[in-house]
Amino acid sequence: MSTLLSSIEAQARKHILEDTPGFWTSAELIAIINLGVKDLWRDTADLKQEHFLTVDNTNVSLAASATSLSGVPADVHKVYLIEPRDITPTSASSRLVFRPMDYNSATFQAARGSSAMEATAGVVYYAITGQGSPVAAPVIRIAPSVTSPVNLSFAYVPTLATLLATDTVPIPGEADTALIAWTIAYARAKEQEDRAPDAAWISVYSTEKQHLLQSLGLRQYQEPSYADALFEDCW
Repeated sequence: MSTLLSSIEAQARKHILEDTPGFWTSAELIAIINLGVKDLWRDTADLKQEHFLTVDNTNVSLAASATSLSGVPADVHKVYLIEPRDITPTSASSRLVFRPMDYNSATFQAARGSSAMEATAGVVYYAITGQGSPVAAPVIRIAPSVTSPVNLSFAYVPTLATLLATDTVPIPGEADTALIAWTIAYARAKEQEDRAPDAAWISVYSTEKQHLLQSLGLRQYQEPSYADALFEDCW
């Protein structure tokens, strides 16, 4: 795990010119680092290796007769899994399954037009709509509705909040070198007449980022002892 943002700021200051005291404030450099963290986060999340997977077992639920979920977190970037919070054999909703489906599909359309079903067994389809984070929580529409409320386990990839100087960089794989190069490149834009980031340091950042993503590309090396059936995940 990477070190604190303040350490990255200190390392970056060693490589930027400072004609006058306070030419680059700490607030400016931390803001630049935040942009670099978010740039790395986007591509790390796209690796689909669940580096940022979060499971919410507290807030999300499906109310009786509702057409969308309640309590969806505001920082949702991608939805990973929705299921009843209690899936033990004795749970009333243990056989209730949530499956993603296009809102305009014939299956979803038929489900929207059907009567509410018992929240004990069956398939509830969901479609993720709206802009999502950082604008607002996405609206997750469901069909068919259910006759009784269900508490849900909601697994998702969140966006990142703005980090402070005392926060730990949330990018895995030792990202400090890439972030130092990013910070120097964009800090030195303040020295340029056209305010463009320093091309040489952007090149360093690109190389470090590529190496970082390569190292994060596969997390599981153990071969499975079984194979999925040909149509096992089809519905």
